[in-house]
Amino acid sequence: MRVKHVDEILKIMRNIEQVRNIGIVAHVDHGKTTTSDSLLAAAGIISQRIAGEALALDYLKVEQQRGITVKAANISLYHEYQGRPYVINLVDTPGHVDFSSHVTRSLRLMDGAIVVVDAVEGVMPQTETVLRQSLEERVRPILFINKVDRLIKELKYTPQQIQQRFVEIIKEINYLISIYADGEFKKKWQLDPMSGMVIFGSARDKWGISIPMSQKKGIKFSDIIEAYKRGKDAVEEFASKVAPLHEVLLDAVVKFIPNPREAQRYRIPKIWKGDINSEVGKAMLDADPNGPLVYAISFMRVDPRIRRLVATGRIFSGTLRQGDEVWLINARKTAKVLQVSIYMGPDREVVDEIPAGNIAAALGLEDARTGETVVSVDLKDKVPPFERLQFVSEPVVTVAIEPKNPKDLPKLIDALYKLTIEDPSLQVKINQETGEYLLSGMGPLHIEIALWWLKETYGLEVKTSPPIVVYRETVRTKSQIFEGKSPNKHNKLYISVEPLNEETIKLIQSGEISEDQEPQERARILRDKAGWDYDEAKRIWAIDENFNIFIDKTTGVQHLREVKDTIIQGFRLAMREGPLAKEPVRGVKVILHDAVIHEDPAHRGPAQIYPAVRNAIYAGILTAKPTLLEPIQKLDIRVPQEYLSNVIAVISRKRGKIIDMKEHGVVMRVIAEIPVAESFDLAAELRSATQGRAFWGTEFSRWAPVPDNMLMDLIRKIRERKGLPPEPPKPEEFISPY
Repeated sequence: MRVKHVDEILKIMRNIEQVRNIGIVAHVDHGKTTTSDSLLAAAGIISQRIAGEALALDYLKVEQQRGITVKAANISLYHEYQGRPYVINLVDTPGHVDFSSHVTRSLRLMDGAIVVVDAVEGVMPQTETVLRQSLEERVRPILFINKVDRLIKELKYTPQQIQQRFVEIIKEINYLISIYADGEFKKKWQLDPMSGMVIFGSARDKWGISIPMSQKKGIKFSDIIEAYKRGKDAVEEFASKVAPLHEVLLDAVVKFIPNPREAQRYRIPKIWKGDINSEVGKAMLDADPNGPLVYAISFMRVDPRIRRLVATGRIFSGTLRQGDEVWLINARKTAKVLQVSIYMGPDREVVDEIPAGNIAAALGLEDARTGETVVSVDLKDKVPPFERLQFVSEPVVTVAIEPKNPKDLPKLIDALYKLTIEDPSLQVKINQETGEYLLSGMGPLHIEIALWWLKETYGLEVKTSPPIVVYRETVRTKSQIFEGKSPNKHNKLYISVEPLNEETIKLIQSGEISEDQEPQERARILRDKAGWDYDEAKRIWAIDENFNIFIDKTTGVQHLREVKDTIIQGFRLAMREGPLAKEPVRGVKVILHDAVIHEDPAHRGPAQIYPAVRNAIYAGILTAKPTLLEPIQKLDIRVPQEYLSNVIAVISRKRGKIIDMKEHGVVMRVIAEIPVAESFDLAAELRSATQGRAFWGTEFSRWAPVPDNMLMDLIRKIRERKGLPPEPPKPEEFISPY
């Protein structure tokens, strides 16, 4: 059965009208993977009987133990609609906020998304986040309202109440589409239940209906309620004979999700900044299998069987063939494609070639990383890469790790390196003073899964410190100008610092301005959208990953151009660890006003320039009202009204604040914010305060200054933990004012 499917799938893949690239996105626990199972069963890849329990795309043991998805898996399905065969490339994504970077990467592969919403819980914070991410990548949504059995069995709703609940959810999703979709799609992509864009059902019980289908087959909600009253066998019969979920879902996918060619016509201008009228641009708009190869990589994974890195991505133009020589744009290297394959959950089926519009895995691209753009060798230096992937949250929790057996240290270093390739949202640093290996992730669960992965894949037993929160350093006012001298006193740099405004940080975050942009274009955007002076904005030398900017305001300084790269490197090093507590610096503008550079290159190497740059920046930061920023989490809590005061008490005890409260029948919806530092035992506290009756979701919200009354204590604690003297340094330790 499997082999027949692979052959059939390959045949259809060549006809682009019969290909669909879709993903399933939702809040954690709303039933994405169970929904995927129903679709897989239909494609004959797992048995119908265990669908819904197999969690076939959760192929990591940890996913099956925990009942959550942590990696995005993909698979090619076969489906017939109105007598015509189709290939549906399906990507299952995680819903937990700690894995939102996987969702971002998956979206690059898809043209459509099945948004799964729990009929009882409704639209949760992560539902909103993943829908917003989808719409930003111009991925078209359709809606599956899941767990309708809970409305029937737990809440004992009447058919009228069930329909009322559906109307509320559809309204909310349509409202989000009208806010987040790009102009031309705000109306076009509104979900119309009458046409079949909304499916209602239960993934676990494997039934699903849409309004056109229920009209055609004469199904009423009272029939479904009746089936549940009669018991399990009646529900199973209804699911298999009358309303199988896979049929109605995949029919909706074929009908409403565009084929790759149609989708690329409006997606490419958004996700690729090159010239649409060039040969490559036209080939991508047409998803031309005979055009030049353009292959965008969304994942790098270590194949556990061969311990080699496998790239997974989408072919936007051309055909990916075994043996091809290709050029990696970001890595600036050539590579050879050793093997091409399509995914069947955890298994790869090796094939000779895969044409444009499809999702493919490639072996041999060891130097590629997530977000890499791969092109034919003859396009070297002629094609700009795809837009950088924008991640929703930043790593905010860190643990120190060491192997239980010291002999395993080289193995641990290699495993951590591979882990950060597979999941770029994890960061690994070495603390030079203590020799500790620090692993930073999006939240405690993210780190826990990474540690599990080290154990399962590499057999490494590690010891970890309790999780610590990562802070950022910043300034609140403008500093005076400081003179930074090189150790040999032959070079002098005159530097001041000041805070960047929020608008600028947002522009960097969204990728609208970046370091490798044309200076005039960047200056125009900063002037129009962030209130910058145009001439100052034209003089930007560097923008670093933590939203800091370096500006050269000097005129006529001799030899400055020759040390420009060294100065920029010195700036980056200073931003990596600030003077207050050696935490990364965020949101600071560093201005070089003047400089004296020695004419002899021997006297102006990195060992001379770095300290001059760093000392002047540090002195500036320490005199510009420095503070620490802490990560803040947004909470969305649904709780019965009688427990509301308990929930508010927990939030205020944790330095949180209530942003909004809405009434939904007997349930209150509380939107609040609390610092990540206070959130480690939040789950236990909320459960005991509400006797387990609260549902909640969290997501990274923003960085906020630590309250002044806690600041010095916190700085001392961080410094002591890092083995530094408890008091932060004074500006004069670095420099005297100019």
